[in-house]
Amino acid sequence: MDFQAIRKEYENHGILDSELTSNPMPLFRQWYNLAVEKCPGPWFEPNAMSLATSDLNGNVTNRIVLLKQIEDDTISFFTNYESEKGRQLSENPQASVVFNWPYLGRQIRIRGSVVRTSREISETYFHSRPRGSQIGASASLQSSIVSSRNELDERKTALQEKHRDQEIPLPDNWGGYSINPSQIEFWQGRLDRMHDRILYKDDNGWTSMRLSP
Repeated sequence: MDFQAIRKEYENHGILDSELTSNPMPLFRQWYNLAVEKCPGPWFEPNAMSLATSDLNGNVTNRIVLLKQIEDDTISFFTNYESEKGRQLSENPQASVVFNWPYLGRQIRIRGSVVRTSREISETYFHSRPRGSQIGASASLQSSIVSSRNELDERKTALQEKHRDQEIPLPDNWGGYSINPSQIEFWQGRLDRMHDRILYKDDNGWTSMRLSP
């Protein structure tokens, strides 16, 4: 494969200074809403974000999770607290996420501190999910080793029988995390790789700066 031949040219439009807001969250909401509106099809998830976490030894891991809430100045996702990311966030409650919307030629990077959401918020979201997803979250000991696929299927079947015609309780090891941003970078692709990058930093108040591509 000729990797050098794989190249996309971006549109010649960018981020105008007049479009910037003093707080980056309104701009984040604008970009996110447009990404949802212009989503090319059900096969693409505009709320997908690449989440990077690390332990205290500096071992970094990365995976795709789904943005599920934007509340005031925070963004939230939900997962198993005993997963690898959950264990790393317990040790080092800092994270970085990236949204990539190639159909808009846009990316957003967010870095910040992480805290668990309240159990009430986790429970409300958990019971808004399809019943099958609730069973799956309860059956999976995320990131743990399993002997076979059959073991997973047996756990799922056992829980379906146990909670037949009943509400599925929120597992104690499952819930939400909120990221409180300290940095947000908006990236817009432009012609000739002269991309626009606007970085917001929160140093006792938000400031913005334009970066070289």
